[in-house]
Amino acid sequence: MTRKKVVELNTTDETSAIIRENEIDAILAQGTVKDAARVREVLAKARELKGLDMQDVATLTAISDPELLGELFATARFVKETIYGKRLVLFAPLYISNLCGNECLYCAFRARNKEIKRSALSQEAIAEEVKMLVEQGHKRVLLVAGESYPREGFSYVLKSIETIYSVHAGNGEIRRVNANVAPLTLDEFKELKAAKIGTYQLFQETYHRETYAKMHLAGKKKDYNWRVTAMDRAMEAGIDDVGVGVLFGLFDYRFEILALMQHIAHLEQKFGVGPHTISVPRLEPAVGSEIAMQPPHAVSDLDFRKIVAIIRVAVPYTGIIMSTRETPNIRRETFALGVSQISAGSRTNPGGYGDGEKEERAQFSLGDHRPLDEVIRDVAELGYIPSFCTACYRLGRTGLDFMDLAKPGEIKGHCDPNAVSTFMEYLLDYASPATLAAGEKLIADTLASMDGIQRQRSEAMLSQVRAGKRDVCC
Repeated sequence: MTRKKVVELNTTDETSAIIRENEIDAILAQGTVKDAARVREVLAKARELKGLDMQDVATLTAISDPELLGELFATARFVKETIYGKRLVLFAPLYISNLCGNECLYCAFRARNKEIKRSALSQEAIAEEVKMLVEQGHKRVLLVAGESYPREGFSYVLKSIETIYSVHAGNGEIRRVNANVAPLTLDEFKELKAAKIGTYQLFQETYHRETYAKMHLAGKKKDYNWRVTAMDRAMEAGIDDVGVGVLFGLFDYRFEILALMQHIAHLEQKFGVGPHTISVPRLEPAVGSEIAMQPPHAVSDLDFRKIVAIIRVAVPYTGIIMSTRETPNIRRETFALGVSQISAGSRTNPGGYGDGEKEERAQFSLGDHRPLDEVIRDVAELGYIPSFCTACYRLGRTGLDFMDLAKPGEIKGHCDPNAVSTFMEYLLDYASPATLAAGEKLIADTLASMDGIQRQRSEAMLSQVRAGKRDVCC
């Protein structure tokens, strides 16, 4: 046996311990029993805000009775509002490149797809895109790149992060850059951390090995093991805020949720903390992809809402991200079920904020095409506080430190005032008259609902923002 084969065998053994398919299959077989009493027992456990185990989660995936679904949704709402309150964090994706060496059958960026135009933005073009985002009011972006880079290689990503942070326009700037890039080596992850990213985000797409092999035919992404261990390397490199996710529609969503639970448990056991965020994208149409047009395991709107609710009650202190893949109505419905972060005014093609949506360059189709201001007004009128806060990441409240504040409920003492003050920044600097009116009403209602100390802190911060100070945080 060659040295290379030994390394591959060891890696496979390690990843088999992370995602244990036989265990998932056995649990799903046990959890399909329709037992209302058992479901209510699990929901009562969820209200204790300590999370659920795999057997509990399997029980919830089997719910089909409308009354029990209603109880699941009510429990998810209780958990979400108890921990996160009415806050919704906003961000925008920034696609810097659609160059890719992988052959992923569901993605428009796949290497052999001749139906899209390829481009990698120059640093000057990236700066222009960022300026436009800042002038809309954005404070955080998610840098996204196809899994191949221009000639300078990975340093292209590092230069791009530096460029994003360097842009200032009026009263605004990007205060946090998250990164969704290909799995890296340990040393590269250390460089990424040194570049001062917030969260490193990577989706396994599907945890089911056979399906993964069918969907990824060529390129580095074909290696399931290298991808599933990426979060280990990131956290070993000191990046303690990581974001995971599943592309729902590739395989049975019940399996995917349980595999996600296994991955989270592995990170918690090894590093003492799990992912900071979980993303829940559904497979959407993509140019040049038949599979994206007809998902092999399509997820209905009802099941999608159930997925969000189950994840919220299963891992209560982890943020859930909802992208503009979904329609405005679906997004609204999931706010109460557990979503805590949303993208807005998104483009999924390089240069999209200057050129507009270009289907021939985009990764997938969008369901929500509304501009940022319209999304914010809608969110405010629904009673949610649009938050542009980035304080935790810049003040060191990440990883274990964040969880130490979140689990006893103390993080709300920071998050609510920060949300209100950053929302006021947006209202004063960028909002349309209609959004300003809706926002001022929401802030007044929010202050009235706060306890004495929290209200005093919020009002003091608001006074500073109204006086012209920016980036006021606690």
